[in-house]
Amino acid sequence: MVKLELQRLAKKFGEVTAVNNVSLSIKEGEFMAIVGPSGCGKTTLLRLIAGFLKPDSGRILIDGEEISSEQSIVLPENRNVTIVFQSYAIWPHKTVFGNVAFGLKLKKFPKSEITRKVKEVLKLVNLEGLENRYPAELSGGQQQRVSLARAIVVEPKILLLDEPLSNLDARLREGMRFELRELQQKMNITSVYVTHDQTEAMVIADRIAIMNQGSIEQIGSGEDIYLKPETDFVASFVGKTNLLSGKLINFNKTSRRVLIEIRPGFVLQVAVPNLQEIDIPKGRNVHVSIRPEYIVTNEGRMEKSINVFEGKILKRTFLGNFYDYRLEVKGQILRFQTLHSQHIDVGKIVNVFINPELCVLLRG
Repeated sequence: MVKLELQRLAKKFGEVTAVNNVSLSIKEGEFMAIVGPSGCGKTTLLRLIAGFLKPDSGRILIDGEEISSEQSIVLPENRNVTIVFQSYAIWPHKTVFGNVAFGLKLKKFPKSEITRKVKEVLKLVNLEGLENRYPAELSGGQQQRVSLARAIVVEPKILLLDEPLSNLDARLREGMRFELRELQQKMNITSVYVTHDQTEAMVIADRIAIMNQGSIEQIGSGEDIYLKPETDFVASFVGKTNLLSGKLINFNKTSRRVLIEIRPGFVLQVAVPNLQEIDIPKGRNVHVSIRPEYIVTNEGRMEKSINVFEGKILKRTFLGNFYDYRLEVKGQILRFQTLHSQHIDVGKIVNVFINPELCVLLRG
């Protein structure tokens, strides 16, 4: 069942288009991450869902009921949507209990019910026993848990999270990702999480929407987006990749393979599973994504006969559990990675194998 639906949403600020014709359906209990660089429109989209902004066009529906359009808008306090901010936004003069209980008091819950609900949610977020502390007496992680508890104690229809972990140190942030995911699953709250951190989105979300310049470029699971990027932007924004440009010189719709000339003498065979469904004329310039970990090198003879090239190691960088290399093939620089146990000297000539099944032909 669709819980939250965005239909052709658009929002401008002066001449700047912040959100451009965005449509998105989120199922009940789903954890959706919206990922993109600064200025891509993801926070504006969140503010539209929260009711802080009115769309210039398009509609927002919760449980099939319209809550925002260019004609009308349901006020934030009346749409049962809560938000966790990057800055925590908890009141310094209130105790943990007072902060978490605030929304329940506004909704005029009985005092005994407020006490019960606050205690239950504090136990869920691992703040049991800290009810009487003030924010200044808490760590950053504990303050963020207070903010989260305040948002979920009112049992919202939609939980919005605007980069809530970005102010935490790296180790604490990593732990909080798993805690947040576990909590969301336990409570089955439909959630929308905004972040620029792709790794964070992959850990937390059921699906990810990649935003760029106000539009959504791709929606899918973290695995789909990493392994099957559809555009240059998605391929280069999510993880590291070799983004190659070349001319399509031949294709075979039966075997679903295309030949792409990257450089003279560097012709790459690429598997395209949906080749029968797309029309790519010969001679057209196309782009291919190859993840660094998919490039295989060998100082000896390669058994493979397809996509085997000779290359020279230009640079090696030690990055802890792996080496990161720069390799030249026919004038084209490629990036690849090996475990630190596989040490290749700079200047070495190696054979390079690129699996056609692991290359991705990008659209547009």
